[in-house]
Amino acid sequence: MSDPNDSAPPRDLLAIARAFDPARLTQARRVRGISKTELHRLVGVSAAAIGQYERGEKRPRPDTVSTLAMALGVPAGYFAYGRPRAKVEVAEASFRRLRSTSVAQQQQATAYVEQAWELSLYLEKRVEFPALDLPAWASPESQGAPDPITAAQQLRRHWALGVDPIPHLVYEIEQHGILTLFFSMKQDPDLPAKSRIDAFSTTAMPRPMIVLTPDKADDVLRHRFSAAHELGHVVMHHGRHGSDVDMERQANAFAAEFLTPRDVIRDALPRRLNIGVLEQLSEEWGVSVQMLLRRSRDLERISDSTVRRGYITLNSLARRPLTLDDVPSERPELLRNAIELLGSVGVALADIAQDVQMTPRHVRRLAGIEVDEPRLSLVR
Repeated sequence: MSDPNDSAPPRDLLAIARAFDPARLTQARRVRGISKTELHRLVGVSAAAIGQYERGEKRPRPDTVSTLAMALGVPAGYFAYGRPRAKVEVAEASFRRLRSTSVAQQQQATAYVEQAWELSLYLEKRVEFPALDLPAWASPESQGAPDPITAAQQLRRHWALGVDPIPHLVYEIEQHGILTLFFSMKQDPDLPAKSRIDAFSTTAMPRPMIVLTPDKADDVLRHRFSAAHELGHVVMHHGRHGSDVDMERQANAFAAEFLTPRDVIRDALPRRLNIGVLEQLSEEWGVSVQMLLRRSRDLERISDSTVRRGYITLNSLARRPLTLDDVPSERPELLRNAIELLGSVGVALADIAQDVQMTPRHVRRLAGIEVDEPRLSLVR
């Protein structure tokens, strides 16, 4: 029953209707990114009925369960009680673009995280994941984290990174027990680019999660900074949720120090505008030239006016940024590797999808498994 296009037997649909979990309907609808009004039009019941189903005031009929599954792209069994389910509130996630994203978009993203957690929980029962490895001050029980600079320096020491460049940042994050995944809103062509979610993180579950967007990773250096920024939220802002200006500044300061330790980068930065030297440092440290310009100003190597001149110079240059295709090691791989490992012992992805009551396509999406689309070719 892993394909929503396969109709479930009437007896199964009756059992699912009797064990209908209202929260599953809300979750599936939010992941799909549609409103109750849109869903009622697809299903053929009133919008009031959809609300009653989601509030648990009324259970759908077996045939309605089947129609809901078809409309939302899930197996009918997805709606039944009996599987672990997470609940992540919007306030429990640190969205980098909170003001420019709608509540519906934030709900879509957090519902996606809930499903990713369910998949990871299933996989962790069968595959040993890296243990969560954070300093004591980064736990929810602590009294608070140090300032961003100290936090970055202490985390580097805790992870034995020294003061060298970090060549594979996302890999490093996952190897210390933080789950990283992709969430793309590209499937909605009507959504303005400025409204798309850039990146976010949450510590609402036992294993923190960092969510990055592949459609924002056309520049892998920006992608790495986003990952470090969200890592700052994870270690510093547990218990404090939201995206106020101070927290964003703290996360930026953490990311800059974590990626380019001041005691090393300060002497390497030129005292005059030298794009050639900055480009060499950019390649060595895996950060953008723009970030190095800001770093130079913050560490008092150059003036504000020199930074502005540097930005103008960069804007005049035709440069192709590196993408994730150029640096595939910066892709999340923990879930993907777990699925591949299970596949090596005979547990097919379709079996996993059936157990978690999701489609194989959606499991691949959650795990970041790319599938080559069939292509047409001319035949002589």
